[in-house]
Amino acid sequence: MKILFFGDIEGKPGRKGIGRILPELIGKYRSELVGANVENAAGGFGLTKEIYQQLLESGIDFMTSGNHIWDKKELVQEINDLDRLVRPANFSEKAPGHGTLLLKTERGPVAIINLSGRVFMAPAENPFLIADQVLESLPSEIKVKLVDFHAEATSEKVAIGLYLDGRVSAVIGTHSHVQTADERILQGGTAYLTDVGMCGPRESVIGIKSSQALDRFVTGIPHRFEVAAGPVQINAVALEIDDETGKAKSIERIQRVLEI
Repeated sequence: MKILFFGDIEGKPGRKGIGRILPELIGKYRSELVGANVENAAGGFGLTKEIYQQLLESGIDFMTSGNHIWDKKELVQEINDLDRLVRPANFSEKAPGHGTLLLKTERGPVAIINLSGRVFMAPAENPFLIADQVLESLPSEIKVKLVDFHAEATSEKVAIGLYLDGRVSAVIGTHSHVQTADERILQGGTAYLTDVGMCGPRESVIGIKSSQALDRFVTGIPHRFEVAAGPVQINAVALEIDDETGKAKSIERIQRVLEI
């Protein structure tokens, strides 16, 4: 099974970049399943039902999220209707939405699991223990399991990759918007990447207008952030998974720049 997964989509520039390059990448990597982290897809903060639908129509099969998923308050009421979207499974059990998505494909069922880190992040349940619970609850016939670990600290990301090695097909980190260069297949057969990066304006501070971010850093005064403009970087990862064993066969980072 060949899976294509895009880093955090940052606002309209990121959505336009995805729409433009997706057919090309699907053809190049012969991708059978396409996903993306979408928690910043609406103006850099959160997601709306309308944008969710647009992304589905563009060719995204499943969507993960993270700490910004509730930034658009209407999504709290709507998320249960969005059956291709997951929020971190280690959020409160009282929160709406689901942390795991089961997809049917021609090559068999696939589990998409979303988890949030706790180091330098908003409070959440222990992602290691919640991952254990989620994996124990999955039917044995599900071999392909993809984890989006939305976390800040690289140490926590590496740790959960090693913790889940051999039990999931891939652990892909999101949140930092900066692609790391440590892609590998761990000893137990799990594909790992600390952070896949983002799909958003290259000339920016992780997608935000540089002048606004710099003013905040220099003065310490809260500032309203807006998504930057200009060339769009596309960060993604291409995975090949043995659908009979669930073990990863290959992992490749993707980095492109588009003029939008």
